Amino acid sequence: MKPQTILAPSLKRFQRFFLPFLLLFSSFCVADERKCFRREEPEYPTIALKMNLHGTVKVKVWINPDGSVRRVDYIGGHPILAESALKAIKTWKYEAAGKETTAVVELKF
Repeated sequence: MKPQTILAPSLKRFQRFFLPFLLLFSSFCVADERKCFRREEPEYPTIALKMNLHGTVKVKVWINPDGSVRRVDYIGGHPILAESALKAIKTWKYEAAGKETTAVVELKF
């Protein structure tokens, strides 16, 4: 038997059960020393799972002085993953600051 045949079922099991948990620990949420205290994790798109699609999505985030996200701009990554990332980041809440700040956020799928 080829090693690939043995590994294939375990890889599918890994994707189905552990991939959502990995998403919890794979995003970075720091903006010029402002900490993110409320963060919704992106939903892993079903089609991306079927396509075995993985990668990093880069997003530029504008954060209001009150900590709410004012604007998000897609910088790079796979478009199928980006839609989910943008939707989640819009709900994030950062700590308050004296002025508007920007950050580049990377989400790994």
